[in-house]
Amino acid sequence: MVSAGIPSTEQPVRPHKLTLMSTKQRPKPFSPAELESLCKALADTTSGLTGTEIGQSLRQVGVDDPDPGITKWKRLFNALAARQNRDRSGDRVLAFISHALAPARYRGQEPIFHERRAQVNVTLAFHGLEFCEDGKFRRCTAAATLAEAEERAGRLRKELERRRVEPDVLAFCRPELLADNYFHAVLEATKSVASAIRLRTGLPSDGAELAQQAFGGSDPPLRINAFRSDTERGEQRGFTNLLVGFFGTFRNPTAHAPRVEWPIAEQDALDLLSLASLLHRRIKSATLRARTD
Repeated sequence: MVSAGIPSTEQPVRPHKLTLMSTKQRPKPFSPAELESLCKALADTTSGLTGTEIGQSLRQVGVDDPDPGITKWKRLFNALAARQNRDRSGDRVLAFISHALAPARYRGQEPIFHERRAQVNVTLAFHGLEFCEDGKFRRCTAAATLAEAEERAGRLRKELERRRVEPDVLAFCRPELLADNYFHAVLEATKSVASAIRLRTGLPSDGAELAQQAFGGSDPPLRINAFRSDTERGEQRGFTNLLVGFFGTFRNPTAHAPRVEWPIAEQDALDLLSLASLLHRRIKSATLRARTD
């Protein structure tokens, strides 16, 4: 599990101040479903906070931790729900997010920060909030209802099935990803392409660097053809450039720009997910170079 590296402290600390837009009203409480979704995202088994980090952040924001020995997300849910019920406000929930996802804690771990922020923002969108890259919250138009999101997901899935896209891509038509326009579906789909390359090669890098390491050069680990003739080597270079352009055009803006600055229309989402399907298919069928060591 990747740790965000929250420093340990045994000294009493002052409650973390919530960084929120100016408002005369305290933040409204989160519904049980919203709070559960936030806690599952923050305490995800693979990429979420560690148990130690959860305990430290709860202390920093002045929230009691009554169940430190249970499953991480349930522990976090119980702690935040109890405080929210007492305060009749969601301010300590937002304070926890603000502390646990403080950008300064993620120096050298930028992909983890963006992944956690994206997951949290899916639920915050239903609350009319967004956690921005600068570590501050801002108000936004509340996301569509779940019913509308499910309708949107069904429409997108039907069209993608008609295009016969790869199952790996259909997974990103989930309503919770599409509730906030198509921003998060695009982000997750682009990350899935990099993940597919890493699974085939064992390379640890990401984005354009990963594409070059896996498919570029005179002796690439993954080959989409026999790699013997000039034509085949040219096709390999073209595919490498396509991957580099894919990451540069889609993943980088979606990972680093607030969603309001990078709107994605449904037709664009369909085309992007179709392209992701092509990339997945070629990655799966590529030949892995035999190791000589």
